[in-house]
Amino acid sequence: MLEKEKLNKYAENLEFKINEKEYETLQNEFDILLKQVEIISKIEGIKDYEPLDFPFPLENSYLREDKTNMKISREDALKNASETKNNCISVPKVVE
Repeated sequence: MLEKEKLNKYAENLEFKINEKEYETLQNEFDILLKQVEIISKIEGIKDYEPLDFPFPLENSYLREDKTNMKISREDALKNASETKNNCISVPKVVE
């Protein structure tokens, strides 16, 4: 079972607030999900298969090839950045 503190941290990271009843619902849903994953992992030979990103083959032949027609210097690219570090744009960390 996921602890309330972890769920609260996840909710904070996603920038939404949940109440006590929603905590209970989320914990129950995660329990069900984790049990299902456990059942699936017990299927014989499951580790022999690659996970799917998408169930159907995708063909992107209709997309155009990206071509650059304008280049700017690093200095110009960094001019509008609010923060830079080691001559690169610095952004806030978004994952744990």
